[in-house]
Amino acid sequence: MAAIDHIVLVDKNNNVLGVAPKLESHNKNTPLHRAFSLFLFNSKGELLLQQRSKNKKTWPLVWSNSVCGHPMLNEKNSDAVKRRLEFELGIKLEKVYEILPNFSYRAEMNGIVENELCPVLVAFTNADPIPNTDEIESIRWIKWQDFTKEIKEKPGTYSVWCEMEAKLLENNKEFLSLWGLFASS
Repeated sequence: MAAIDHIVLVDKNNNVLGVAPKLESHNKNTPLHRAFSLFLFNSKGELLLQQRSKNKKTWPLVWSNSVCGHPMLNEKNSDAVKRRLEFELGIKLEKVYEILPNFSYRAEMNGIVENELCPVLVAFTNADPIPNTDEIESIRWIKWQDFTKEIKEKPGTYSVWCEMEAKLLENNKEFLSLWGLFASS
């Protein structure tokens, strides 16, 4: 099995405990493991959202942030994000910004638990995404303000982690500064 088919198991302090098969590990007793979430914006101030593939074991057909995934053992979060972004959306990036390095969450859907230390990263592009249909059902761009309003007015519209992360980003000075610079260029 390839390294990317594994998750990196960690303790609450992010110390590596080992690796485990990704698909087998996601169940009702999913161990704490490393992950990441990316919010990708364009210069219009729009966020790219993706509807997860119907074939996903976790949260199938649920709308979520731009890209989520798992870093490989000894892989930097920024490199993992770039790898998954190119694989899922055909976009190559030079720069990503890690905004919420210590975010973690636990959520359950249909008997499958996510239990992740999940840094949140932000990136900017004007490239046209080319969705990998094995990973993504659909994509759409939405103005950041419309997205945060939708989360408040219709909670549960997006993945649990996406909504939690967006609420934290909405009040994060580093994110607001970066987003403002790019969206106004």
